[in-house]
Amino acid sequence: MNHSFTKRLGATLVARGAFFVLAAVTAMGVQAQTAGTADTPSVYVQGGWAEHSTDAATLGVTLPWGSWRSELLGHEVRGYWDIYASRWSYDGVAGGSSHAALVGVTPTFRLRPDNGRSAFFWEGGIGVTYMDKRYHTIHKEFGTRYNFASHLGLGYSLGAQRQHEVMVRVQHLSNGGFKKPNPGENFVQLRYAYHF
Repeated sequence: MNHSFTKRLGATLVARGAFFVLAAVTAMGVQAQTAGTADTPSVYVQGGWAEHSTDAATLGVTLPWGSWRSELLGHEVRGYWDIYASRWSYDGVAGGSSHAALVGVTPTFRLRPDNGRSAFFWEGGIGVTYMDKRYHTIHKEFGTRYNFASHLGLGYSLGAQRQHEVMVRVQHLSNGGFKKPNPGENFVQLRYAYHF
């Protein structure tokens, strides 16, 4: 595939992902301003780091599942859609740096102790992603552009209405064995989110 076409396609995917994130935030803005809690939509920035100099910069939005709430052993469980666009930077097979654009969506469950009163929370989810090209470094190669993304995270809410949150996450991406090679990639991620 032509390198200049791939670069244009990657830029287009990132731009479209950013557009959808901003459109979702704008569409949810009126409802969110009146709710004033952490169970409202958020916009976030996230950095991710994997082995062998692979880094990821992500912009995303979370959209809560309305008023859905469940209780588990005295803890509150809620859910949201995580919609995002990322840019991966890594050492390419031909030498020098390379990059790929990725968009994804992940349904996520969040558990907050003490029936939701705790500022701390745990979360996890499994979603799907699509990259503008197959991830291929000097150390590993993905067999597909479509992959699954699963994560576990620990976070903390700040602010009078829990409008700020910081989170550390561990994320794994692979195609689930549908096509070889399937080495997968693991990221440690740091996220800051602001709820509207």
